[in-house]
Amino acid sequence: MTASSATPSTATEIVAEDLEDIGRRLSVEFGRMAGKRLLIVGGAGFLGYYLVQAPLAWNRTGRGAPIEVTVYDNWIRGMPDWIKALADDPHLTLHTHDITNPMPQDAGDFDYVIHAASIASPIFYRKYPIETMDANVNGLRYLLEYALAQKKAGKPLSGFLFYSTSEIYGDPTPENIPTPETYRGNVSCTGPRACYDESKRYGETLCVNFAEQHDLQITIARPFNNYGPGLKITDRRVLPDFARDVFAGRDIVMLSNGAPTRTFCYIADAIVGYFKVLVIGRKGESYNVGTDAAEVSMAQLADEVVRIASERWGYAGRVVRQVSSDKNYLVDNPNRRCPVITKARTELGYEPRVGFEDGLERALIWYSGNLEAEDA
Repeated sequence: MTASSATPSTATEIVAEDLEDIGRRLSVEFGRMAGKRLLIVGGAGFLGYYLVQAPLAWNRTGRGAPIEVTVYDNWIRGMPDWIKALADDPHLTLHTHDITNPMPQDAGDFDYVIHAASIASPIFYRKYPIETMDANVNGLRYLLEYALAQKKAGKPLSGFLFYSTSEIYGDPTPENIPTPETYRGNVSCTGPRACYDESKRYGETLCVNFAEQHDLQITIARPFNNYGPGLKITDRRVLPDFARDVFAGRDIVMLSNGAPTRTFCYIADAIVGYFKVLVIGRKGESYNVGTDAAEVSMAQLADEVVRIASERWGYAGRVVRQVSSDKNYLVDNPNRRCPVITKARTELGYEPRVGFEDGLERALIWYSGNLEAEDA
């Protein structure tokens, strides 16, 4: 898949093309995982959408022994339709489990573990701060203890991936943008976003010390503004909000002056990076996963959404600016966010390929076929 290829016209076609692309780019990594057991904790969320589907799609190509995928989730918002559609896959096992509780006694032996269970939308983690910290700290500790127990039993994990966040950098000073993994951060430990930022920072500390003290193959990914299929229209992050306005036929409402900038990374690119970090990342290391393409302002994002929607669906709305009734809506919100991805590029062979305009169009097409979703 390249930015110049013809864009599919339906959400189903978008997903099929993305999964094929991910499998092709991860042929080496999925080959190493062939015949192994993968546990994805929090598999019903945004990142789980392709984390779960990509290895299952690769299995169907017959390129190697199947990857056995197990999903743990508390299904607090119900089981998503896309997971229900996979329920008959012989290589998928679904379990009800809240990661803030100890691992089940009958968990069995896994070769790879991904901790993707966390509230990641600012609107919701500010509403549920303690639950957010519990998943990022206590839940992580239970999984790390499981990894340690597996090693003591002579069954060490081949890979353990913790999802951290670009938020651990806080609001970087100008000289630290683009931001490398070595930047120590500019983060408030008491502000409205601290429950997420600081629990992820502490989570990284847990991972590094378990990796070093117990010689466990643990790696850390720091996502930078992923978007695309799987990010529900009810998520309350900026792009789903814009999409909801577009497909409701109303003006796009922007609750800022439009100046903050981000580098937006299409989810298919990001998923390739995450599996690479899991399978071939160095023990105890953190990797920025995103794109180092040009930063895009919120105003530019909104304008591009309007352009695509007007050309493809005849959207006639415009962008209007309002002030949020939530006094903490923009408190501690980073002004700029852009990663240095040299480490992932040189050590893992990670290379984002989907351009911003192409990825945004793909995302909007997916939203056009996924207008209903449970609250995020």
